[in-house]
Amino acid sequence: MHRLGILGGTFDPIHMGHLRTAVEIGQELNLEKVYLVPSASPPHKTIEPVTSFQHRLTMARLALGGSSFLEVLDLEGKRPGLSYSIETLKEIHNTFSPDPELFFILGMDAFREIMTWKEYQHLFDYSHFVIIQRPGFQPDKIEPLLTNIGLDIRQTKRPDVFMTRSGKTLTFMVATRMDISSTHIRELIRNSKSIRFLVPDPVRIYIMEKGLYSSHATS
Repeated sequence: MHRLGILGGTFDPIHMGHLRTAVEIGQELNLEKVYLVPSASPPHKTIEPVTSFQHRLTMARLALGGSSFLEVLDLEGKRPGLSYSIETLKEIHNTFSPDPELFFILGMDAFREIMTWKEYQHLFDYSHFVIIQRPGFQPDKIEPLLTNIGLDIRQTKRPDVFMTRSGKTLTFMVATRMDISSTHIRELIRNSKSIRFLVPDPVRIYIMEKGLYSSHATS
């Protein structure tokens, strides 16, 4: 059985924090591989326009530097319409059939909004979920959080692992905290500040060559 991690995101741009989380969680859970899945058309649009999918996909591939453990999947770019996680998980599940064991990795802030996701209760039919906790988050707050978002779950023998009705687990984990955000990186570029050591160097060079995120950029 394939044990595969899925880390989705806008990756606008991808940075060291994304990569470090993918590696740490993958190793901790003894995963065969972690797939990074750039969102082609994010359903939860922000005020700021999203950079073209092709640029974000290219940067994600450049960021991996030939890693055999991390890999980029471009399946959302091949699918029309908004990029819903439920459709992505179904597609990955079918691609790696029969019966792959998937681990969907996301941050606590994203998980708090999961009720706004399309068919969110069915997500757990296809994948385990791994929630990256924020510093200072108390374990005794987990159960009330799960109750508030309407999940039918039960506690396991471990305080950080819960079982969903489908038999998939919901695990709360900690990864190395890197105070890096794509928003801050874009702001630095607009202000002509260096982003060295925040993103892999091939990504930094690509951003500079294409003029991405600068005040005069058009794509």
